[in-house]
Amino acid sequence: MDTPPPQIIGRRRRRPSAESQPEDGARVAVPAADAVSAAADTTTGRQSKRRRRGGAIMSSDGDMAGAFNGSGATQSNGSFAASTAHRDVASSISANGNRKANVVTNGSSNGEKRSASHPLTYFGHNREEVTRILIQALTDMGYQAAADSVGQESGYSLENPTVAAFRSAVLAGSWAEAEDLLNGATAPDEEGEGGNGLVLTAGSDKDIMRFWLRQQKFLELLERGETSRALTILRMDLTPLYQDPAKLRLLSSLLMCSSPGEVMQKANWDGANGQSRRKLLSELSKRISPSVMLPENRLAVLLQHVKQSQIDTCLYHTAASSPSLYSDHLCDRRNFPSEVALELGDFGGEIWSVRFSHDGTRLAACGSREHVKIWDTHTFSIVNILTTGEHTDDRSKGICDISWSPDDSMIMVCSFDKHARLWDPNTSTLIKDFKKFDEPVSGCVWAPDGRSFVLGTLDKLHGLCTFNVYDDEMIEWDKKHRVQDLCGSPDGRLLVVVDDLQHIHVYDAITRELEYDLELKTRPTSVSISQDSRHLLVNKKDGEAQLIDLTTRNSVQKFLGHTGGDYLIRAAFGGASESFVMSGSEDGNILIWHKNIGAAVERLPGHQPRCNAVVWNPTDPCMLASCGDDGRIKIWTSKARSVELRARHPRGGSNGWRNAIDES
Repeated sequence: MDTPPPQIIGRRRRRPSAESQPEDGARVAVPAADAVSAAADTTTGRQSKRRRRGGAIMSSDGDMAGAFNGSGATQSNGSFAASTAHRDVASSISANGNRKANVVTNGSSNGEKRSASHPLTYFGHNREEVTRILIQALTDMGYQAAADSVGQESGYSLENPTVAAFRSAVLAGSWAEAEDLLNGATAPDEEGEGGNGLVLTAGSDKDIMRFWLRQQKFLELLERGETSRALTILRMDLTPLYQDPAKLRLLSSLLMCSSPGEVMQKANWDGANGQSRRKLLSELSKRISPSVMLPENRLAVLLQHVKQSQIDTCLYHTAASSPSLYSDHLCDRRNFPSEVALELGDFGGEIWSVRFSHDGTRLAACGSREHVKIWDTHTFSIVNILTTGEHTDDRSKGICDISWSPDDSMIMVCSFDKHARLWDPNTSTLIKDFKKFDEPVSGCVWAPDGRSFVLGTLDKLHGLCTFNVYDDEMIEWDKKHRVQDLCGSPDGRLLVVVDDLQHIHVYDAITRELEYDLELKTRPTSVSISQDSRHLLVNKKDGEAQLIDLTTRNSVQKFLGHTGGDYLIRAAFGGASESFVMSGSEDGNILIWHKNIGAAVERLPGHQPRCNAVVWNPTDPCMLASCGDDGRIKIWTSKARSVELRARHPRGGSNGWRNAIDES
């Protein structure tokens, strides 16, 4: 069985979704009596949904990743569970199981109101494609009457009768009928040459699709307690199709489950009455030609591509909300965080790292002193100080880095004194002091559930160790390299480590096995992973930052203009939609680049003699924080926002802050 989809670290960006979306593609016009029944069915079955790939046990070749096609939101291509009565008249079935006279393949004229005066294109786009997408979108948004009207007036239908019958068979659990229709499907180059109207995409394997259908049948038999029939299906139908020993062993183990609930839990599958059939249809549809079965939510996907394209080319993107479709998107440079609003001083030494909490309400800083200071981000008053030892000017002391837990209820402090300490940042209470290593602790990566974490150290024999929060269990990774910096992918799948030479090591965060190594021409100093878990940002000693695709392992962008050195200078992603990359610099400046274009959009005078780190507030696209060897933290925002922020600030020096206006 494929690995279930991992959990997500911290926040993730949600895709836009329509309100009250129905469960599938459009239905076309029906006789009045049937329309009433169909409308009632659609209303009952309508559920909101998000477009995402659901995992399933089905395939080990990457087409169905993760769980048993059961859990997850309703998908557009599998959304209407048609009744047996509907399926009995396959020649009159539309996309959602409703009947319409004279439906023909691919939306060709149905003889109703198609006007010969209409051009074949719409502003250069194929008219049939645009119309069918509109019919699907109207149905997705719940405007069924409008969708029916467009179908009648245009003469185009969303799906041909065979595709509609296949959809209905899968949703109704008529597995023999679904297989018969699949057996008559043709390849793209055979379309119209004796096929039944079901056309597969190039390279689609019918055996894999049959396996998915039979696997669903097998699981439903187990759910009903028909173990002997399920065993027959496993031996006679599933095993000959798919020779994956691990998967077949897992399916066999389900026969030993004592209850339907145990089957569902072990298979990560939500049953015949859940979303599993719709998930199955959604995955099957990805192997059916879009010319006969539209990809789900096609208009929404196209609109999101348009929005993302405009965001990707907006040089000063600071809009937290999704761009409007009414006009082209462009952010005003005046809203970009390039103005120093506040300076937070009195730290008592160099500041090496600053970290916003995940909810953006607090800012923590650490450095050459044995304490961590925490400010709230509304007034930037100090709310807590975590003291880990005596103050000292010895550079062998100090705190290397800090890491907020996923829910911000805890903070890990990684120290030069070779300890890692877990604190409650709300009460300044030390929760746990972890074992003393032979070398300093360099960093921490939390698991998505916040119940465990990985510590990286400069100890070559104990470079990576996993600890649990609520007990004393420790797991050694047994990796023989020193860890200068580390980061984890938000999807919980990867752990990336930088050693003290010129190597980046990419590990599977679950199995702890090495995925691959990357060797650079110079020593990397820090690493960070984008929120979509696709890209790795590497800052290097030679003053170049590099964006690496974690899948292809190729460098996709380089960022120049800052200066590197022997000390760790942190680079990070940030801004609205993570549109930017930023870094401190040995020369004291702050560099901000556009992530996709690679151009430097701002060079800000930061800290002297060195700017060590800069971070973006994860919930405020118009707020940055930077720190340096001058012992100060600068809060950056737009000129208009800086006035507002200063007005909220308490006056005086007792809280360890300085107002930039007062100094000027």
